[in-house]
Amino acid sequence: MRLGVPVVAGCTAVAAIGYDFKRLKKAESHTPESAAKQYAVNKVFEFVGRRMSKALDADSKQCQEVQQEILLSRLQSASDTIYGKQFHFSEIKSPDEYCQKHPLTRADHYKPFVQQIANGTQKVLTKDDPIILAVTSGTSGHHNLVPMIKAQTKYFLLNGVTVCLDYLRREIPETKHLRKTLKIFYNPKPRESRGGVPIGPNSATPKASQHFIDMYSTPMPAFDITTEREALYAHLLFALADRDIGAIEANFVPLIHNAFVELEENWKQLVTDIEVGEVNPKLDIPEEIREKLNAILKADPKRANELREEFEKGFDGIARRIWPNVQVILAVDSGAFQIYGKMLREKYTKGVPIYSCLYAASEGLIGINIWPHDDERRYLLVPRSMFCEFIPIEHSDEDQPSTLLMNEVEKGATYELVLTNMSGFYRYRFGDVVRVTDFYNKAPVVEFLYRQGQLLNLRGEKMSEDVMYQTIQKTIGDWGGVTLSDYTTMESPLLGLGASDKCPHYEVFLELEGRTPSSSDLTLLDQNLRESSFVYNSFREKGSISPIRVHLMRSGTFRKLREHLLANTQASINQIKIPRVLKVDAHAQILLDSEVV
Repeated sequence: MRLGVPVVAGCTAVAAIGYDFKRLKKAESHTPESAAKQYAVNKVFEFVGRRMSKALDADSKQCQEVQQEILLSRLQSASDTIYGKQFHFSEIKSPDEYCQKHPLTRADHYKPFVQQIANGTQKVLTKDDPIILAVTSGTSGHHNLVPMIKAQTKYFLLNGVTVCLDYLRREIPETKHLRKTLKIFYNPKPRESRGGVPIGPNSATPKASQHFIDMYSTPMPAFDITTEREALYAHLLFALADRDIGAIEANFVPLIHNAFVELEENWKQLVTDIEVGEVNPKLDIPEEIREKLNAILKADPKRANELREEFEKGFDGIARRIWPNVQVILAVDSGAFQIYGKMLREKYTKGVPIYSCLYAASEGLIGINIWPHDDERRYLLVPRSMFCEFIPIEHSDEDQPSTLLMNEVEKGATYELVLTNMSGFYRYRFGDVVRVTDFYNKAPVVEFLYRQGQLLNLRGEKMSEDVMYQTIQKTIGDWGGVTLSDYTTMESPLLGLGASDKCPHYEVFLELEGRTPSSSDLTLLDQNLRESSFVYNSFREKGSISPIRVHLMRSGTFRKLREHLLANTQASINQIKIPRVLKVDAHAQILLDSEVV
């Protein structure tokens, strides 16, 4: 009898799992093995996500106690490192003492220490050696190397990704299925430092996600394509062949918008490939990769006809028409990415919610959006991930301003965020500006506003990316009959001889769809900005800043800029971003060469 109880319980559990697996809707593209693998991964993520969500909730109730715990633990762990000895970590016994004894830092502070790591020196910033030197995206004008230890990647997955998926399944239960995801990401070119440390982005890559590849529509051989256009073509081709796509995912929403733009331009060839079961022979990819892809791609005239009919109707709401079961888009669309999220919602992906789930950087996980359905992009700061300090924005010009801790910030106030992460950056001013919008239990909830390097600042006016973007959108709404495809700005002195006059002003580059604005329309942008910013208006009244000069760009101009940035910077395809404030004259010249005359 005693043996019978566990046997019955085990049989019951197996039967329940079998029933659960059988009832879930599966993609036809799945094999029984790949469906079972996705089911197992989902179940593990569900179990971990529930536990981590409860832990996050508990931590948020004792926020400052957790902050002190992780800070002192990290300082103790690093006390025997080169850095820890230099800054006397073993003597620091409280957050207040830490803030008094250790200076606020910026990227330049870490360059000699990162160089030691790159040369192979051990125990420099942390007791654990970094697994990668992460290249930052460079939106503030230059790239930095940020060390990342294994524990940080594990924490990101377990306490970030699984928590987001837990909240997603609660809020959108239709995402519980066994359909594949169109995940747009790319393998970066491999690099190593002199000491053998890998160098590259710390964002998700196909190579690092091999255990989950069966969950994605793109087959493994396609990830060996090293050029973006051809790799994106492969992403689209195999996703189109699968009618049962359940989600679309990328690190940032511009990657998804770019994919739909490419789809609109190349759908005829893609449909032909599906019809005949052969990858476009003109596509510039290695022959061995082509052979592997052709072996996977099966001729499907029925699916090709289905796609052709939908594409010929136009591209409004195309996502749900070609993938009727797509339930969500997973991608960051806050801050500088708002424009791309807006274009997706208004055209290509109408009706498909965008879940901007994580607030993260090369330095690690910062916050989690636990409100998947909300239009407002706000993030609960994760108390156990980063030790956070806050500089009131009015003091951000100071070299060593006093900081506030999590329990000292105020709702509605704006701060420069300062991080101490688990990979060896201490009291680090990494450049993000946030607004505290609320509290969840005792933990701050923040809205990302802008990067400090993305300010227009001719006379000390500190015009933020957020204010400029909102003003551009308002102005375009006032014009009527026009939509914004992309934009950037620049301070006129950086243009040198290209500037229109000697008095400094903002150069604004707009790529639009619809009618061409008149000269009187263009002056409205300056008027609206004066109404939006008291400080800007005061400089305009004094005549120390001239009116905005607006440049209208030909269609496709920002794609050229993106391709130039990809070819001439260290940023990978997964992390490339259009700067909202240009710092390099050569970048502006690309735009000026494409100006509508």
